[in-house]
Amino acid sequence: MRRSVLLAGVAISGLLSAGAASGMQMKNDISLRSANMAAHTLAITPMGEYRTKLFDEGGAEIVAFDADSKRAFVVNGGDKGIDILDLSDPMNIRKISTIELAQWGKTANSVSIHNGLIAAAVENTEKQAPGKAVFFDIDGNFKAAVTVGALPDMIKFTHDGRHVLVANEGEPNDAFDNDPEGSVSVISVPADITTITDENVKFATFEHLNEAVLPYGMRTANPGTSSIAQDIEPEYIAISADDSKAYVTLQENNAIAIVDIATARVTDVVALGFKDHSIHALDASNKDDAINIKTWPVWGMYMPDTIEGIEIDGKDYFIIANEGDSRDYDGYSEEARIGDLKLDPTAFPDAETLQKKENLGRLKVTTAQGDVDGDGDFDKLYTFGGRSFSVLNDHAAMIFDSGDQFEQYLAVHFASDFNADSSENGSFDDRSDDKGPEPEGVTSGYVNGVPYAFIGLERQGGFMVYDLSNPQNPQFVTYHTDRNFAGDPKTDKAGELAPEGMLFIDAAKSPTGNAMLVIASEVSGSTKIYDLK
Repeated sequence: MRRSVLLAGVAISGLLSAGAASGMQMKNDISLRSANMAAHTLAITPMGEYRTKLFDEGGAEIVAFDADSKRAFVVNGGDKGIDILDLSDPMNIRKISTIELAQWGKTANSVSIHNGLIAAAVENTEKQAPGKAVFFDIDGNFKAAVTVGALPDMIKFTHDGRHVLVANEGEPNDAFDNDPEGSVSVISVPADITTITDENVKFATFEHLNEAVLPYGMRTANPGTSSIAQDIEPEYIAISADDSKAYVTLQENNAIAIVDIATARVTDVVALGFKDHSIHALDASNKDDAINIKTWPVWGMYMPDTIEGIEIDGKDYFIIANEGDSRDYDGYSEEARIGDLKLDPTAFPDAETLQKKENLGRLKVTTAQGDVDGDGDFDKLYTFGGRSFSVLNDHAAMIFDSGDQFEQYLAVHFASDFNADSSENGSFDDRSDDKGPEPEGVTSGYVNGVPYAFIGLERQGGFMVYDLSNPQNPQFVTYHTDRNFAGDPKTDKAGELAPEGMLFIDAAKSPTGNAMLVIASEVSGSTKIYDLK
């Protein structure tokens, strides 16, 4: 029997329900035109780039930067290593070498740096087995390694460098008969990294949720063979300004975990709730040969990938990119198109019209939730991702969501290439049935005293920029893309495709004296620098 949890009520002290978040989203129905008037401006100038020539092989994924050596470290999934790039002249990026990782596992999923010490999250050759956190010096020389959880997906130093945190996603195998528990490793970093052992690694786990009533707006999806702890899949980590807490996206679960770093304990799990698409419009069909952004009786699951922290006026805020992700394996898949479902006639009296391919019929939704009364038909429809970015406060409560602003902007300014796919040009409207422009990466920082958020669109390409001066109502600034819709992606003539890793470099640490943005694009396998002022 399929496990399906989408329950009202709170069983853990400090959990927040989705209701508070959904109420706050109502005020976000502002147009980009009005938002643009009040925002600070920002000049974005493309600078140098490094291209691996690896098309759609993950040639450039996550990026980190060391200010003293002026080097960037870029996860290269295609070559299964970490490329070391010289950024001392940002107009002419030079590859120095590649850190080979075969000795410690299959490939790196993430990289982080503090004071010249590089930490890499390396997954096991057997994906469901424990991975490694591997440490190197600035030249890529091995220093130490410790064991972490299954599929370490993201690694991050605290600001003071005393701890390294790893989000262990714990994905199941394709048959779905081996599903490791998700966890967060909290690693104490000794003064001499070569003395580190597995005794330095503690695990923040989710076993206490196995018998808990989950907050409304958090969910699970599996064939009924996985516990709650196994179902939870930590994805990405942000750290509070005082290094006391970690905020971890549980993407497939539509929730945020808060971890106390000192005790390596999960103190809160906060449900993100659902986006009401009867208020916030979306384009739901890739088979209507048109841009058709409108409201529908559908709920969006935010399901954020990246999370980034920023301190504004002495308070912690967290930005999330609401990408969306489903469980789609040979042994179990929750994906279905609305046109293939049996809809409850009371909830959807116009089901025949809704299920036409030019309406809602093509939109992908989950089958793990929505049959509210258990009678075999669907009373509610939940789709993957929010097609937006959101701002959370230090309790992980949502205080802002960008609604349908991304798609509305792209409809006006990229009418011929709206909701395009990242690996193919001439793919107008191709992603409308499946997460739209698909916001995935996010970073933030101050330029001339103004806080900005940068949100990468994985499928459409490019990045949105918002002024965060008022975190409860960020203002749209601009959208920048270096994608060439006339070029051939396979011959590396289409520019930057599928921004994955996004890194803001403060002016004080930049080689140029200006703030910079570094973006690693997964499909084009390229790393590009932007000057900000």
